[in-house]
Amino acid sequence: MIGLALKLLRDELSSYVFQNRTPGDLITQDDIILHNIALMESDNQGDLNNKIVITLVNTEEESTLKNNSNVLKTSRGIKYVEPPVFLNLYILVSSTLGQDLQDAYEFALSRLSLVIQFFQAKKTFTIKNSPFSTISSDNNIDQETKDELKLNVELYTLTFEQINHLWGSLGGKQVPFAMYKVRLVSIKENSGEVAPVIETIKTVETMINAECDE
Repeated sequence: MIGLALKLLRDELSSYVFQNRTPGDLITQDDIILHNIALMESDNQGDLNNKIVITLVNTEEESTLKNNSNVLKTSRGIKYVEPPVFLNLYILVSSTLGQDLQDAYEFALSRLSLVIQFFQAKKTFTIKNSPFSTISSDNNIDQETKDELKLNVELYTLTFEQINHLWGSLGGKQVPFAMYKVRLVSIKENSGEVAPVIETIKTVETMINAECDE
């Protein structure tokens, strides 16, 4: 589900950035990618230059939804399942520099502005309101999973100390970026124990009366 959630955001963002890019910017929709920005300094990761890179940097359980019921009614009876885990995802959206462009930094800033502009205008994402997502036409994904995708995105502000720690842990040089908190991604295991429907309730008094009648 995490991968689907980020892919949904990537598809919508890539279409927006491509359609609204500044004159002279040769960015394509394939240049908005899901990747680990920490690998940008690796010798074999030159393909991360001149891109918009979406990286998952942290996950957090939504504590307010931890105590949901673990009883699910089905046609066969009552099914006992563990409630789903609801996650908040922290994603880093980085606008990397093109090494061969004279105005690389200006293009990077312009792209970051489009990212912020996009998420400012659209904060809630579902399959139905995301026409550019490739997930809706993917037959390998069941409809229930598609229907459960509902993401709320908000800008998450870091302190200077947190920024230094973040980029230090990523092991790379800082590039123009924005951090977003994505609520709520639901993860669950569908297996569980099915119990039959309770049709009658026998009390102690009923059982004694039944024995007396015998």
